[in-house]
Amino acid sequence: MGYKVTFNNKNKVFFNALKAEVDAYFDRNGMKKTGNWKLYGKTMILIPTAIVMYMALMMVNMHWAVSSLLWVVFGLNMAAIGFNVMHDACHGSFSTKGWVNDIFGLTHNFLGGNAFMWKLKHNIIHHTYTNVDGVDDDINNMPFMRQCSTQPWKPMHKYQSVYMFALYGFTSLFMFLMDYTKYFSKKIHTTPLKKMEPIDHVVFWTGKMFFIAFYIVVPIVMIGWQAWLVGFVISQFTLGVTIAVVFQLAHVVEHAEFEAAGVDPVKIENEWAIHQVKTTANFAFSNRIVTWFVGGLNYQIEHHLFPRISHIHYPDISKIVKQTCEQFDLYYNYFPTTRAAIASHVRFMHTMGQRPQAYLGL
Repeated sequence: MGYKVTFNNKNKVFFNALKAEVDAYFDRNGMKKTGNWKLYGKTMILIPTAIVMYMALMMVNMHWAVSSLLWVVFGLNMAAIGFNVMHDACHGSFSTKGWVNDIFGLTHNFLGGNAFMWKLKHNIIHHTYTNVDGVDDDINNMPFMRQCSTQPWKPMHKYQSVYMFALYGFTSLFMFLMDYTKYFSKKIHTTPLKKMEPIDHVVFWTGKMFFIAFYIVVPIVMIGWQAWLVGFVISQFTLGVTIAVVFQLAHVVEHAEFEAAGVDPVKIENEWAIHQVKTTANFAFSNRIVTWFVGGLNYQIEHHLFPRISHIHYPDISKIVKQTCEQFDLYYNYFPTTRAAIASHVRFMHTMGQRPQAYLGL
């Protein structure tokens, strides 16, 4: 049975005021909250590009340096599909039509994951209990890492700010393997897995077999096991580092707050929306390339407050969110550049890696 965590939502003054302003924005502009041509244009670029690159790598004889570079770009392209297509689709913000969201949500299987598992792990657990140690699987699923002060310290953590990027490279493969643990244990960390329908089981196993065939069997047959191994490691490491860093910059940085859950029920004093603001961070608004590539995930505060609004709207509603935070005297955690956000993550992980008495001044 999962740990019980609740929020003080009886008087949601902040979120009610914010939601009213955001709803008014969409009403004034006559816009839907889901995706539009901007999102669909991205999809028409990213998915065909991935297919073309894959076919070229399988069928075109090229110099090893060229193929290595193309495997890197392929890994980045996979990450972009995850950020822009899968993420919106699995949140139900890609389209107003549920079946369209379901179809494009299956791109998660293309990345090695499973949409069913993701929706419970990410949409429900992470988005509800953000940075709650003991419940949020995002801060409890990385071996050899200490991501908040309530997690036990081990001597190896002293060096985690050095080795963590190497570990991040295994994120996608770890995600692929951990789905089996969740499937057979019927739980995600401490949260029971909801009942899977027959179609969910079929999609789970079909997706895993597709991943093995697409990324392992076919390449070995087409280009040989040595070329496959090099390309597989390069592309998966690129994909893993990219998705891990982007998601770490959202919550595991300076000024982001954490809570802890245990056997006894925990009631967080803030309303859910305030908790989201306090545990989340944004970065690099002025960099349009970053915003395009990461699917608006540099606007994580807006995403956590309105996960069913497509990321293409976040740059505009961020002004409303920031202004409302100022009105309620809430710190809006923002780093002006990606470099500044990464530096903050490194500093934070270095701090978490020190023996507790060291950073508490004891």
